[in-house]
Amino acid sequence: MFNEICIYEAKLNKLEEIEALMKEVAAFYLEQDGVIDVHYIKRTHRQKDFNAVRDGELPIRLTRNVGKVTYVFHWVLEDEAAHARISKLGLEKFYKRWNRCLTTMPKIILGESIV
Repeated sequence: MFNEICIYEAKLNKLEEIEALMKEVAAFYLEQDGVIDVHYIKRTHRQKDFNAVRDGELPIRLTRNVGKVTYVFHWVLEDEAAHARISKLGLEKFYKRWNRCLTTMPKIILGESIV
């Protein structure tokens, strides 16, 4: 399996727009042959510190956003060829709408599944 993980930083005044777009993009990707799974995650919590993790403490809920909101996109595909084909379709269909919602270009990680 082949994976892509993107970290997005969205403008505060575009949150409704980007979350609606995420639902649209996820539905579009899930319709494509070769896509196994699609997830979008909104950063809503943080850890206090490493000791808190070791002690089993609950993460801390974020109560305000300073300048941006962070989202993570993770999708799993059958192989690199499916990723190349479907990424091209997604960019053609959604790029302009995505771009106006972001504060900066996303950080992208690509790779094969280990487990």
